[in-house]
Amino acid sequence: MIVFAHTITPRLQYILDFIGKETIGKPFQGVSDIETFRNYTGPKINYSNEKITESEFRIQNTELLFQKGYQEQSIKCFGINNYKAFFKAEADFPFDILAASFYLLSRYEEYLPHKKDIYGRYAHENSLAFREEFLHQPLINIWIEDFKRSLKVKFPSLTFHVSPFTFLPTYDIDEAYAYKHKQWWRTMGGLLRSVVNGQWSMALERWKVLSGSNQDPFDSFEWMDELHKQFDLRPVYFFLIAKRAGRYDKNISPSQRAMQSLIREHGDRYSIGIHPSWQSGDDPEKLKLEILKLGHIAGKQINSSRQHYIRFTLPQTYRQLIDVGIESDFSMGYGSINGFRASVTSPFFWYDLEKEEQTKLLLYPFCFMEANSFYEQKLSAQQAFEELRHYFDIVKAVNGTFITIWHNSFLGTAKQFTKWREVYEQFISSMR
Repeated sequence: MIVFAHTITPRLQYILDFIGKETIGKPFQGVSDIETFRNYTGPKINYSNEKITESEFRIQNTELLFQKGYQEQSIKCFGINNYKAFFKAEADFPFDILAASFYLLSRYEEYLPHKKDIYGRYAHENSLAFREEFLHQPLINIWIEDFKRSLKVKFPSLTFHVSPFTFLPTYDIDEAYAYKHKQWWRTMGGLLRSVVNGQWSMALERWKVLSGSNQDPFDSFEWMDELHKQFDLRPVYFFLIAKRAGRYDKNISPSQRAMQSLIREHGDRYSIGIHPSWQSGDDPEKLKLEILKLGHIAGKQINSSRQHYIRFTLPQTYRQLIDVGIESDFSMGYGSINGFRASVTSPFFWYDLEKEEQTKLLLYPFCFMEANSFYEQKLSAQQAFEELRHYFDIVKAVNGTFITIWHNSFLGTAKQFTKWREVYEQFISSMR
């Protein structure tokens, strides 16, 4: 499939690569020579505002893919075929799917002036997807399915690539244990706080765990292993290994033998990645040391990551990850609400909008994190199950990659997370 445009810009080639692979299994070939386009006898797309041949499929273009830098865009959403779209056009497709997809994939709006949330993150309320109420949909994948149908009408012999639906469970190990293996001053401080606040049941629970009478309430690792074996799951674990504990970095020290053993055991069985600490989020040197430490403990190279608290800023954070050798990042989602931050459920390469280039950093977007359901959306365990099923069904309908985030703490025996382990097991069982 060739695509004509008066200029093949880096932006245009980027989106031709992505949509081509999602449509026919390989990148669309961009051409700017009009005679080459006229003489081509196979399926072809004219990405311009003037008709060239009778046999073409034409997409009327906006200027976004021919611009440089970033500026406020005039975006007006409209409804078509039960979904939202923008950059309306009058041609063989009702909107400029190339420019609209680029706008969402590149996270263009996150480069524009915006209000940050209490953690210094891009607030989801700023996003077009939230304002126009399509955050719960992988809109780009839905567009592509409609695009395929339109192409099929024009080119009946055209065959399409069908990606297999994939479920990829992932886990953030922010706090491996609630009570065990912590420095004595953290243990004594926690016990004292429980006593001062009159939390006698918590103080008793801590004592029973430390004395060996009870299992640590966050220790769900064996249970998780059994679940993975039973349903043949291949998860990814992300470990937070801050050198020092802090307000947002509560995991046990990576120098602890128990933590090292936990990392090695999971590194032998599963894919693992770094969960950069809050402290290293703005400090490339600390980030580099954490990655090296995790790799040394696990005995393998670390090239995957997910940001702690899903805290990242474009383009700085992704550039830092690239600089320290990260090849795959799993942070593309919100830490404040569930949904599709980039409006897509397929892995895609990050486009650096300031440098105007596609990078080698492959992004794996997630759409569900149980902490969002519990802390931010205030859902019950049963409501979270229904939310999980919604995202599972809609991703499966477009043959996408369904990525979830859970924490070992939710899957243990802690009283505040009662029924959440059962909900996760119920969901995994329901996928069969």
